[in-house]
Amino acid sequence: MCNASDFAIGAILGQRREKHFRPIHYASKTMTDAESKYTTTKKEMLAVVYAFEKFWSYLIMNKSIVHTDHSALKYLFTKKDAKARLLWWVLLLQEFDFKLLDMKGAKNLVADHLSRLENPYENVFNLKEINETFPLETLSMVTFRGDSST
Repeated sequence: MCNASDFAIGAILGQRREKHFRPIHYASKTMTDAESKYTTTKKEMLAVVYAFEKFWSYLIMNKSIVHTDHSALKYLFTKKDAKARLLWWVLLLQEFDFKLLDMKGAKNLVADHLSRLENPYENVFNLKEINETFPLETLSMVTFRGDSST
């Protein structure tokens, strides 16, 4: 399952067991400034590419299903005249055996939540004053251990 928001992307690797989805691994990341300016389709495709890069070792020789809430991605894989970056990502994903399925956003809750996680420490700096004076009293506290003849 993959999802993208305005500032982050999220993905879940899992498998179905007895009609229940069992998560194996979660991944999310915030987008760079350039990525956050992508169109919605590019952001959703970025989430899929990120998921395959992150879970590559699990997916490389296995059939998989990608659930996304952006139905336009299904048609992107059949288009011949898409933007260069989208075509590049389509080419990257051709080494994997997967099927893209549309999933309602309400059923894609975990990936949706992962794509909306914010970094609480972003743009927060602990401003600490740098002490540039070095008192001479501190130097006299230094003691030598061992042979002091050298």
